[in-house]
Amino acid sequence: MNVIQAVKLYISKMIEDSGPGMKVLLMDQETISFVSMVYAQSEILQKEVYLFELIGNRNRETMKHLRAICFLRPTPENIDLLKRELTIPKYGVYFIYFSNVISKSEIKGLAEADAQEVVREVQEFYGDYLAISPHAFSLGIPNCSRHSNWKPALLSRACEGLTAVLLSLKKCPMIRYQNSSEMAKKLAETIKQTIARDTSLFDFRRTDVSPLLLILDRRSDAVTPLLNQWTYQAMVHELLGIKNNRIDLSNVPGISKELQEVVLSSEQDEFYSQNLYNNFGEIGSKIKELMDEFQKKSQSNKKIESIADMKSFVENYPQFKKMSGTVAKHVTVVGELSRIVNLYNLLEVSEVEQELACQSDHNEALKRIKELLSKDKLRPLDACRLVGLYGLRYENHSNSNFVGLMDSLRKRGVSEEDRQMVRRVVEYGGGRSRSGADLFGQENTISKTKRFFKGLKGVENIYTQHTPQVHDTLDQLLKGKLREGAYPYVGSSQLKERPQDVIVFIIGGITYEEILAIYNLNKATPGVKIIIGGSTVHNFQSFQAEIASGTKM
Repeated sequence: MNVIQAVKLYISKMIEDSGPGMKVLLMDQETISFVSMVYAQSEILQKEVYLFELIGNRNRETMKHLRAICFLRPTPENIDLLKRELTIPKYGVYFIYFSNVISKSEIKGLAEADAQEVVREVQEFYGDYLAISPHAFSLGIPNCSRHSNWKPALLSRACEGLTAVLLSLKKCPMIRYQNSSEMAKKLAETIKQTIARDTSLFDFRRTDVSPLLLILDRRSDAVTPLLNQWTYQAMVHELLGIKNNRIDLSNVPGISKELQEVVLSSEQDEFYSQNLYNNFGEIGSKIKELMDEFQKKSQSNKKIESIADMKSFVENYPQFKKMSGTVAKHVTVVGELSRIVNLYNLLEVSEVEQELACQSDHNEALKRIKELLSKDKLRPLDACRLVGLYGLRYENHSNSNFVGLMDSLRKRGVSEEDRQMVRRVVEYGGGRSRSGADLFGQENTISKTKRFFKGLKGVENIYTQHTPQVHDTLDQLLKGKLREGAYPYVGSSQLKERPQDVIVFIIGGITYEEILAIYNLNKATPGVKIIIGGSTVHNFQSFQAEIASGTKM
């Protein structure tokens, strides 16, 4: 099970099946994102694809010498645009691929529009999602709930995206869901109905142990998206934001024009691939190694004293140039992360966050939060997340001082809107939303451990105690201890053995901390393959928007 490989195979097959000759790739805004997650533009250019166009762009030139590969979501809007395209075709021939199931009536409508008979092929290729890493995906649909219920259009989109994942991986799973979540139950039932309706599509070779789809709700763990992060990929998303592998650095002081937007892709950047799960201190050491290697190479390349030296330089130049770009990119990103960490005192903030998530000393936690709230360097955003974490952790504590901390936020000048958001956090992920499940109980006995990191000045210690709840849920599942009352099956069939292929989906979004947890679980559990997906991928700011959408205030 590898979602990047699955989407890549579809795209390669589209290009190969269209035959030799110059091609244009005609896409919509969403399929552009699906493709860019797994392929660099330069890679596709090597496959005779010379032009990338949006189906909705009416100002495209007519180029009859080009073959058009259309990769589109089967939405009513795209179907209409395609009919218009086929009525007055701009290209010689068309190979049409939809990222999900298309109805017979829609195919009939396309056939009627194809009066000039330019269409050579129409197929369904189920790359209808964003492949983040081999074991993680997103549907790119934030803010999917309203008052703890699905927004109807987004329930359909979630079902389409998840069934596309199953079809691309060739899995027909049993389905379990979080019983405390109406949204999880609704999605599980909708997917079951879809599989029953399209049985021929899901007619894959049976395995000894059926795969399992487990549907969870973000509300059962509102703590994980509130925490600052300290591994490279998660930290970049938390502090800078990752959107379809792209990072906007245009607001970085003194940034050069070519580095205002950079791409961080584990498929296309070897350094990033090797270090995305390393912690901040280790990244500092690795960057220094990269710099040393670059300096060594650049100095040796200056000694061009013969034709042989020139030849050697030319042969090595592409790699040299590529390495130069990699060094500049990662030095810039890590430098900006370091600046933000120091500017806003995030090490101390993170220590207190981890204590709130993993310890049970109420008085000490309250004292540390009050100390931080008195400091000028603390961002309003971090002040809110600390009080939100406190509200979740000590919601039912007899000496809870949540009201007092909320007043401290007011005195700090935190806006009414932001203070309202803190209350929403507790409503969204509090005990009632979790149906009484104890999010913190298992971690109360964990001793406080500091890890010391070397390699980046200013990074002395980082707390990494917290484990996302999804890790514990899957651990219980793999041990056969996940209670059926809390996580029932859809239908009467049940797994008798430990599942070998598990696809987890979290309604309301996943985090890079959870993606790392699944990566570690896969490494620690030979014979089991787990993939995690979510409606979107959160940092704290996007999670705030999710909460605002899903709560009643």
